[in-house]
Amino acid sequence: MLKLYELLENILLDIENGIKDNINTSALCKKYNISNSYLRSLFSFAFNQSIAAYIRSRKLAASINDILGTNTSILEIALEYSFEYEQTYIRAFKNEFGITPGDLRKTGKIIKIKPPLRLFNENKLDDYSILFAPDIVIVPEFHFVGKSDRISFENSTVTALQKWKQFWGNERKQIKGAVNPDICISLMHNIDWEEKHLEQIAAVQVTNLKNIPHGLFGDTFKTSMCARFRYIRQHHNSEISNNIVNRIYDTVNKSLQHGHIKYELSNNKIFFAMIDTTFHDKNIYKAEYYTQVMQNV
Repeated sequence: MLKLYELLENILLDIENGIKDNINTSALCKKYNISNSYLRSLFSFAFNQSIAAYIRSRKLAASINDILGTNTSILEIALEYSFEYEQTYIRAFKNEFGITPGDLRKTGKIIKIKPPLRLFNENKLDDYSILFAPDIVIVPEFHFVGKSDRISFENSTVTALQKWKQFWGNERKQIKGAVNPDICISLMHNIDWEEKHLEQIAAVQVTNLKNIPHGLFGDTFKTSMCARFRYIRQHHNSEISNNIVNRIYDTVNKSLQHGHIKYELSNNKIFFAMIDTTFHDKNIYKAEYYTQVMQNV
């Protein structure tokens, strides 16, 4: 299999080159020897949209040139872009752009299209890992139960992973009422820069804090504005290095200063990750990283 960055880059290129050649997920899976479920999950997580919807949008966008620049019939255009029936194409076109192909040809209305997706060098942490960022989101209040450990900055990544694996294999089984039992929350707070320690909590989200098992810890994350970063790596989670984690945090800080609206880390300095454990068997690690932010005025 290709390295992750190269794989995603090639898939995007294949979609653009295959718009008139009936490009689809089956063809991509066959070319890269990956399963359909793997491709769909990977693309959806990386680009925050389904690959089938993206391919359809790109076909519809490309077909506009034929509508406005030629006298080709709507039926011929539909077939050219691999729509089986004219009405299927017209319906998809109207759903995408709010106007039929025929009305667009008559009116010449300006419409917004979905441009090709791209990967950028700043997304690439190395050949195997990519950080997509950031979205500014409001995270609603949620409860969590887990195990709390105070760990040193030195080799904090290795230590945190060891603690997380211990919790996931043992204490997690004691927790009842998990909202999503496949998602592990790894939360870091109470960072002490002088003593070079922080508190790390491995936990799962729960519906309430009524039944906390002995020896575990329960708390509530209050509704907050956060920057959300999607991270994906072509490896098992145990292979994450301190270097990669440091690069993630550097990228987080730099990304918050881009664009017209600037954000800064809040005084609370709480970081947490939502780790999807269902991908472990596929040799893929994916997580969403959140950090509380404030908007600069």
